Amino acid sequence: MRNFVLVTFVISLTFIKVYGQEPSKIIVPTHNDKYSTYVQMLERGETDIDYQDFRFSFLESKQFLIASKRKDDLDNLKKQMYAEMDKSNYKEIVSITQQMLSIDYTNMLAHKILRQTYSILGDSVNAQKYKTIQFGLLHSIVDKGDGKTCETAWPVIQISEEYFILNMLGAKTQQQSLYNEGGLCDKMDVVVDGEKKIYYFEVSKVFEGYNKKGLK
Repeated sequence: MRNFVLVTFVISLTFIKVYGQEPSKIIVPTHNDKYSTYVQMLERGETDIDYQDFRFSFLESKQFLIASKRKDDLDNLKKQMYAEMDKSNYKEIVSITQQMLSIDYTNMLAHKILRQTYSILGDSVNAQKYKTIQFGLLHSIVDKGDGKTCETAWPVIQISEEYFILNMLGAKTQQQSLYNEGGLCDKMDVVVDGEKKIYYFEVSKVFEGYNKKGLK
């Protein structure tokens, strides 16, 4: 009996590693809107989409308001994720990042950590899927400008996107200020490898989100 259980476990593990068929536990929204449709497509592996339109659709979705009410849950999950990363508890990391994406599927940090964890676990199919989604989201921002002026700022829909990009650049934020010459931008004074730099993020969509949530 012990041998049978062991063999079954090994076969199951091999199947997951080779074919990437471990069932996703991400809760796909069922609202009748564009955002829900996009998430359904992406979870099916249909990753060739317009990622900027996907991000913008999140602002117009029912899920956006649900996510805004669950901000504390998302923050707590993020803390738990880092704690489990310190302990290399890969199964827990997968579960936590899936919960994060169930709240906000545009969350680039969750996609990044999920695909890195799948890569460690040997699930190359899911690792590639979430890598494609992560970089699709990222390029939908950074390919729209160079971030060097307000006129060529990177368009974001949430402040968390700003800090994800700055972290990818290895930038340490020194000061953040609202700048409205040439557009409506967050001006980020940062240090990268000891060098002072300034990056600009176009934030008109961020304020649209604030208005939708009833914030000013």
